[in-house]
Order: sequence, then C-alpha cells, then structure tokens
Amino acid sequence: MFRNRKKTEFAVIGLGRFGRAVVKTLTEKGFSVLGVDRDQATVQAVLDVCTQAVVLDSTNEDALRELGIASFDTVIVAIGSDFESNLITTVALKAIGVKNVICKALSTRQKDILLRVGASEVIQPEADAGRELGLELAAPNLLDRIPLGDGHTVIEFRVPSSLNGKTLVEVDFRNRFGATVMAVKHGDHVVVAPLGTHIMEEGHVLVVLGQEDKIVALEKLT
Repeated sequence: MFRNRKKTEFAVIGLGRFGRAVVKTLTEKGFSVLGVDRDQATVQAVLDVCTQAVVLDSTNEDALRELGIASFDTVIVAIGSDFESNLITTVALKAIGVKNVICKALSTRQKDILLRVGASEVIQPEADAGRELGLELAAPNLLDRIPLGDGHTVIEFRVPSSLNGKTLVEVDFRNRFGATVMAVKHGDHVVVAPLGTHIMEEGHVLVVLGQEDKIVALEKLT
C-alpha cells in the first residue's frame, strides 16, 4: 500500500498517549509519519498530527505485508498494556524484514523478551522518566549525558555558582575530574576548544568529555 512512498520514514504502531507523542514529535521535526492502530476512533484522533493513519490489526502479518510496512526504515511499536499484541507485532515485523524495530515495554522482563525476539531497541518510558527525574534531583545542573563506551562519557551541564568567575585552568578539570572541556555555550554562541584562560560564568553550559567514574563528581557541583 505504501511501498512507493519513499519520503515516509517512520511508522508508529499503537496510538495511545505514548504513540501519539512520538507521532507528534516526529511530524513537528519534519518527518513523514504513518500511524497505525486497530481502533477507528483512536486513528481519527491523530489525523491532524499525523501524515497518514490507518486502522489495522498489527498482529496480522499478512495485513502488515499488504500495508508495505517493510519499506519503513524504522517502526516504533508503542502498544502498551497488551503485551501479547506487542510481542506478536514485533515478531511479525522482523519476519517481514523491518530492519529497525523500536518497542515500548512496561517492565524489565518484557524488555528482555522483546530483545530476544529481535527488537532493535526497547524503551521503558516510566523507568526512563524516573531515572531522568532522579538524575535531575541528584545533579540539578546536569542537562545531558552521552555514554561513549570504554569508560568515557560526554556530559553537558550548567556552570554552577561555585565555578562562577573562575578560569578553566584554575579549576583544573583534567586532574580533578579526569575531564576535558570541549566547548562552552551561551545562547547561540559556542566556543569550541576554549583556552585555559576562558572565564566561566554561572548559567553558561559546558560540554565535557571525561572518565565516567571521575566525572560524576563534576555533575554534583553546586
């Protein structure tokens, strides 16, 4: 059905609260998104934020084939409470040949099962939200963390009051935190590879690369 729609990049199966949020975000970012749900009223409700939407039982492999779901690079399975449908849909998508299948899970056990049947990635929205809240409370200045593997990570955090007015040399990031300041951001202005004489100001943002076991102390500065 959609085999010739080369501009369509994402399909979202399951249009509950989480699925609708994914659809809306991708659409706002300029992507073409197909929404899929077995409930007619649910599909009608997303037509204003979705490129296209269809009523379909995603546990029916033949129906998925007819839809041309294999032409999508990424399919998000956002089915929530009905884990059986989530699992059957994931298996069907992999059987059809969808390369990248991202699934929603409500528990670690569900996540393990979905990964075993071929899901490329499994997210746990509630667990992830809880983790983010915990990080925010524990490190209020931390904006982002990107693990790089091999014991290293990149963090992005606001300059705390304790570093206000100090130069990078004075703080001595490398010896104290095993870290290197890669960039300093303030609004739209970015200083890449700042000099050691750069004076930090509270509220500015530092992008720092460092050893994961040491950089934790940097995240907790206030």
